[in-house]
Amino acid sequence: MVKKSANPWLRTLVRAGKKQQRTVSRALTALLLPKPAPKPRARPTPKPKPPPKAGAGPGPRSTPRKLAATAPAAPASGKWLASRHAGLTGEGNGAMRQMRYWLYLPDQAPGPLPLLVMLHGCDQSATQFAEGTRMNQAADKRGFAVLYPQQSVSAHPHRCWKWYDRATQQGGGDVGLIVGIVRKVMGQYPIDPTRIYIAGISAGAGMANIVALNHPDLFAALGLHSGPMFGAGHSQFGALGVMRHGATQRVDSAIDEVLLKHPAFPAMPTMLIQGEDDDVVRPVNQAHLTRQAMQVNRLHHGTPVKVTTKAGNRNVRAHRLHDVYSGRKLVLRVAQIAALKHAWSGGDARLPYNASEGPDASKMLLDFFAKHRRK
Repeated sequence: MVKKSANPWLRTLVRAGKKQQRTVSRALTALLLPKPAPKPRARPTPKPKPPPKAGAGPGPRSTPRKLAATAPAAPASGKWLASRHAGLTGEGNGAMRQMRYWLYLPDQAPGPLPLLVMLHGCDQSATQFAEGTRMNQAADKRGFAVLYPQQSVSAHPHRCWKWYDRATQQGGGDVGLIVGIVRKVMGQYPIDPTRIYIAGISAGAGMANIVALNHPDLFAALGLHSGPMFGAGHSQFGALGVMRHGATQRVDSAIDEVLLKHPAFPAMPTMLIQGEDDDVVRPVNQAHLTRQAMQVNRLHHGTPVKVTTKAGNRNVRAHRLHDVYSGRKLVLRVAQIAALKHAWSGGDARLPYNASEGPDASKMLLDFFAKHRRK
């Protein structure tokens, strides 16, 4: 367990996460909460819409736009396959539900393939996430297969993964469906079982963390971009509080519960990516996730940290990398990106929740994952 008197680097992260930022817009509430049934009324005469305000950032929408769930991802040379999986919901009532997913398989990759599971955020589809992150192109160069499960609008009207739900955090909800898809793909294609990884953004990062912590023997490493801390919220309103302020009282106890459930929990190498100007999932969450990752990986509070500062230019934002090693093995990498809001770093800015300026988060994650395999 990481003590509260952690090293100066960790304390600096916590202080940075607590800096005052702009108030999250009321649209954030609409993003997480289900839409009420509309009241029947006469259709008013449409009025012209005012132009958007200059400088408006890619914040959450109060009304979800129609998602092109079947649109093709950005072109890559491999195979792009769509399918669906039926399985138990994990809600304890024996109900079955289907989950759609897309799979990218690189061309001419030698031997068994490493597999990366990618979980989209709210108001995204799996194909939009693939296109926006350009992960298929990056994975093609490294010989990775990439799997994109998709949340349904019947489960949440904005396709949000329910990372804040207590039962889901304990391995219920959609966790079993996602793991079922992974195992199905492992049985159908030449996947290396020692090189399976999981990552996501925002709500997808929260869900990726939950899946990995509940199935540590399946995943070799974990990547979280702009994600909330683990083990808190427990309601939709509580989730908003976590996104804004984290949950100090649950940082250690949530991981204590995981380690009690899995006494022989193996190491879970983790990469955390966060924009310093994110006012949706605020940086305090990265500070809390850092502390939780150190606890999961049994890293002593005095463990040395290697800090690398990268200057910005026209195409890449300034950023810092904090690397924590266990012996010679890189176990935790924390990336703090200057001026980045709630968006995938180095993505396709034509799509929401993507910022064209680097560093390239997709490449960073693949580079990190390539260093790890599950023994």
